[in-house]
Amino acid sequence: MTMQVRITSSTGAYWQWRGQSIYYVKAGQRQTNKPPLLLIHGFGASTDHWRKNVEGLCNEFEVWAIDLLGFGRSAKPEWEYSADVWRDQIHDFVTQVMGQPAVLAGNSIGGYVSLLTGATRSDAVAGLILVNPAGSFTEAPSPTKPDPFREVFFNLARSMILLPVPSYLLFQYVRQRSLIRRTLSQVYLDQSAVTDELVEDIYRPSCDEGAAKVFAAVFKAPSGEKNDVLIEQLTCPLLMVWGEGDPWMNARERGARFRQHYPTLTEYYLQAGHCPHDEVPHQFNALVRDWVVSLSQRTTSAIEPDFATDSP
Repeated sequence: MTMQVRITSSTGAYWQWRGQSIYYVKAGQRQTNKPPLLLIHGFGASTDHWRKNVEGLCNEFEVWAIDLLGFGRSAKPEWEYSADVWRDQIHDFVTQVMGQPAVLAGNSIGGYVSLLTGATRSDAVAGLILVNPAGSFTEAPSPTKPDPFREVFFNLARSMILLPVPSYLLFQYVRQRSLIRRTLSQVYLDQSAVTDELVEDIYRPSCDEGAAKVFAAVFKAPSGEKNDVLIEQLTCPLLMVWGEGDPWMNARERGARFRQHYPTLTEYYLQAGHCPHDEVPHQFNALVRDWVVSLSQRTTSAIEPDFATDSP
């Protein structure tokens, strides 16, 4: 009989990192011939967004999901947030808690953090699965002169929005359940996947103390290194899964950019929006399962334990 695991707050645990509580979920048993999976959410999401994937994959893999600092059930300190901070969090979690190089699967900002970790902390990464990842590419210089008025206006508007009072009011607006639902409805093709539970999973952490300041701090964060620069540093296998109907990015165009810089990658395009792992989980889980199994067969030596584990 197949065992199903239901992810709730009671099935997870906390890890202390740099004096802050980090929430994570673990399911499944360690496999001697398969690397563990670590699932990393996008902006405003949490481990809850990977519920269907943990449930679908934990019978064959050791599966972990983690809340980035400032999100989900993790602490929300008044820090200077950046992708580098989250990269260090992921690296330390893999080396100190998981104890073995992992396949990182990240969606949106979580995809960019996964790419950054794979490029600059490769000792912790056995492979990457990027799901509609964020991050920009280096663009060729424009032949036309930039509009100085537009640049000044943009910087002024951004500075105004990020002032404490406007930022707080903006946060109170965007965290409304009705607006969360409306945004999800725009980025999911299958409207039946936009459930009350999904809306509540995103709304709940926004009520935590410090959430408003995290919101402002993330928007103040530096943009980080360009995707193409990071891809050039990669040495691990790369799987890209795209929701082709994502209104926030042209998946085919971005896929071509990634393939240009990393021609050995494997890629799939699914009829879904920005979060195909949650919208079409059965398809996504099947692709991940097959790819990781093939990866394990090709790179058995790469998944041998390299770290001393502090077992949770």
